Parts: sequence; structure tokens; C-alpha cells
Amino acid sequence: MVNCNPETVSTDYDTSDRLYFEPLSEEDVLEICAVEQSKGTLLGVIVQFGGQTPLKLAEALERDGVAILGTSRDAIDLAEDRERFKALLEDMGLTQPPNSIAKTEDEALAAAEKLGFPLVLRPSYVLGGRAMEIVSGMDGLRRYVREAVQVSGKSPLLLDRYVNEAIEVDVDAIGDGDDVWVAGIMEHIEEAGVHSGDSACALPPYTLSDAMLERLRDQTVQLAKALGVRGLMNVQYAIQGETIYVLEVNPRASRTVPFVAKAIGAPVAGIAARIMAGAKLTDFDLPGPPTSHVAVKEAVFPFARFAGVDPVLGPEMRSTGEVMGLDTSFARAFAKAQLGAGVDLPLSGTVFISVKDADKKAMVELARDLVDQGFAIMATGGTASAIQDAGVPVKRVNKVYEGRPHIVDAMKNGEVQLVFNTTQGQRAHIDSYSIRRTALEMGIPYFTTAAAAAATVMALRGLAERELEVRALQDYG
Repeated sequence: MVNCNPETVSTDYDTSDRLYFEPLSEEDVLEICAVEQSKGTLLGVIVQFGGQTPLKLAEALERDGVAILGTSRDAIDLAEDRERFKALLEDMGLTQPPNSIAKTEDEALAAAEKLGFPLVLRPSYVLGGRAMEIVSGMDGLRRYVREAVQVSGKSPLLLDRYVNEAIEVDVDAIGDGDDVWVAGIMEHIEEAGVHSGDSACALPPYTLSDAMLERLRDQTVQLAKALGVRGLMNVQYAIQGETIYVLEVNPRASRTVPFVAKAIGAPVAGIAARIMAGAKLTDFDLPGPPTSHVAVKEAVFPFARFAGVDPVLGPEMRSTGEVMGLDTSFARAFAKAQLGAGVDLPLSGTVFISVKDADKKAMVELARDLVDQGFAIMATGGTASAIQDAGVPVKRVNKVYEGRPHIVDAMKNGEVQLVFNTTQGQRAHIDSYSIRRTALEMGIPYFTTAAAAAATVMALRGLAERELEVRALQDYG
């Protein structure tokens, strides 16, 4: 094992036979391989378990005569190289969001004119969604190109048409060169546009039909075979209506593998390592998706440790860990995941709602459900009008800039027990920042996407039905 991060399990003394606590740089890794070769036969190196960093070392290892175990370097490049991957999907008849690659500002502006807005922008070869942004017009694009990222031929800019109101899905699979096992299909609770590492997700999916799940399995198997995957593969999809968009394919372990392994009760990483060393999928007793329980993953954020940080979610990853909730229903599993993440959902009190126009219709129904459960509703101007017009009782409260007493005063006075706040546009972000920050500082549960708000309302109903029970992980068959 080569790793120099003391925070990871892989650097524990009993995880590997030999641990090299060294940087994952080309020079260091090749020197380690030389040391191992001097001690005997080096069968090869596995590069699939460390994210993007070891994948980038594959070319140097191959050039130095070190075998790559599992998926070949060319197959890795086929998935990582944006232009090659785009051509592959077109040949297979699979759908991608309209996209383009720009190496200059003029190319970026021309591509945006053709693709339309909103656009997801990101530099090539980034980790954790760093410097990714969603822009809604030419002014935002120009600012991004000039300030956020230096566009050049060495680091081209990737432009993807943002798929509005789409459900994002993660799929983890293992291929052995002949067969493909789809280990887990996870439905994200936050919509596409929130980084997958920051989104809560459910396994099995809680809103997708069996027919849609079958289509996702078929496309995943096709991709694994087309790429020649030997070992792990992660695919990210966006589903809009009946259309499945392939967002990206990573020919490696994703951060969801430990979650999938616990949810389905199978050592996914161990099976993948054996496959890379030459075993076949038929050698293993592989389970299907769980039928008697639901697993929900929730991200854990460090916002409370950083004064002044806005806890709103977006395409750049901000979480520093994750927890898991298991129960017989999605609602109760989601509630357990919130509890694990330090969010104690209230069983009564007042829910404050302030949302962007696109979310108002959905939020009216959530408000109606909350009132049926015995909660009171508080909202600012536009949201309050939408809720009131639908015949749902609501107490109107001032926004901060409208003067006191305003919503932040109410939160500090203990009048609010739960916050749903979604925003759109820079001005609205700034105006509502104090709401999110106060919720964080006062320990009031808050949710910044409509999908998470809907899941929370389901969880509250599940909690009202009966108390949560503690069961061992192994008791979920």
C-alpha cells in the first residue's frame, strides 16, 4: 500500500503487508516499484482504489514496464479523455447532455451560444468538483473564464448543458472482461447540480420505476463491456422524464463503494481486487439489491468550524465525511441518516420556508403535509403568498432587508425549529445568507434543496408513526 494520508484506514498498520508512507508522485511510486521488484516478482499495481491521483500514474507505470492490474491504461484514458468518451457514447447510441470543450475564451463564448444556458463549467482533470460552477448567462461565463479558471490548451474548459430538475443516479459495477455485476444503483436525494459527494442518496432508489432501473442496469453493462472494465466502475447518470443522460464514467472505485458494500452485505472492494488479480465473477456468490431494507447515505459538512462560510450546496464538493441510516422504509432510514450526521429533526414546532420561484409549487404541497402533521408554517413574502393562496395557513415574516422584526430575529428567539431555503441568482444568495448561517449557528436543522425538503417531510411522518429502533447492521439481510 502506498499512501501518505494519516487520516485514511489504508494507512492503519494491519491493513496491508507493507505500507509505504510516501507521496503519490511519479518519482516516488516508480522508486517503490523498483524496490519491490528487487525483492522478487512484482505482478502488477492496482490503481483503482485511490481516486483520480493513481489513475494519472498509470501512464508512467506502463511506460516503466510495470503492469497495471485490472482495467487497462488505454481503457482508463478512453473514459477520462472527454473527446474520446463523447465519440464512444455516440457510437453506442447513449445520450449525453449537450456539451463542448473550449481552449480559449472565444471558443467558450461560441460554445455557450450554441449550447444555451444554464451551463455547468469545469476545468479538465479536477478533483472534488473544484472550480466547478453553474452559470446562467454570458456575463457569468465571461467572469468565470477570466477569474475562476485560466483557460488554455493545457487545461481546456468543459461546458455541459445543465439538465434542469433531473434526478441524479450513481451506479457501482464490477466487470471481469466477460460479465458485469451491477453492485448498487443509488438515487441522489439532491437534484443534479449538487456534487455527488455532497448529496444524500438511497439504495435501493426510492422514486424510480423497475423499468427505469432495468434501463440503468443495461446501459451500465454496455458501458463496462465497451470500456473493457476489469474491476470497479462508477457511472453517474441524470434522469429527466424518461431520458437517461450519461454524465461521466470513472473506471475506478468511487467514494460510494463502502456504502454499497454495507447496504448489500458484500465485500465489494475485496471482490474487485480479486477480479483484477484474475478471478471471475462466477467465482463469487453475488447478492442482488436489498428487498427488506433501505440504506440512506448522508454527507457530513464542516461548516460550523468556519465562521462566515455559506452552507449552501452546489457543484463544488464541500463535505468531509458521510454517515449511513438503515431501516425498513426510506423515510425512517433518511431520519436515521440525519441523526447520524448530527441533525435532530423536530417532531413539532414551526417550519420556516423561503424558496425560489421554481420550487414554490412543490413547497406548497410540503407545507400542506406539514400542517396535517401539526406543524406551523412561517414564510417570507412571495413564498407566503403562494402557500396562502393554496389555502394553507401561514405566518408571514420579514426578510432581513425589509426591517425588524425579521426572520433572523425569529430564529434567534427560538420561534423556528426547521428551515427550508432554496435560492437562485447572486442577489438572492446574498439576501438569504444570514438565514442559513443563523440556522447553522443556532443548531436549527436546515435544507437548501427542494428534494431534501421533500425527503425531510417524509422522514417527519415516518418518525411520528413510531420511535426509531436500533438494530445491528448484520440483522438487515
